[in-house]
Amino acid sequence: MAYFVTEDCIRCKFTDCVDVCPVDCFHEGENMIVIDPDECISCGACEPQCPVRAIQPDTRPEADRWLEINATYARRWPTITRRRPHVSDADAYRDQDEKFLRWFSDKPGRGD
Repeated sequence: MAYFVTEDCIRCKFTDCVDVCPVDCFHEGENMIVIDPDECISCGACEPQCPVRAIQPDTRPEADRWLEINATYARRWPTITRRRPHVSDADAYRDQDEKFLRWFSDKPGRGD
């Protein structure tokens, strides 16, 4: 089982999860992070760290779509291994719908 990041991360980009990842499988985009499903060891340490519940196991119904998105951008974006302050206006976007369609950016973040 692998974990993936959903659109709930977009425009929030909390990075509490990267501090607990033992294999450094997170990659940073401009306004979200993703998990490389090929590097994820399914330990589950990251899931409870996400304050917006954006990290899900691959047993979820929407897993195929999000695993593909995570895998695609994990190959393009730099690795992030250290927690950083979240986006300053994260609370304003926390409960928004259709975040992927409205605000997803395919641009890479700065990584470590």
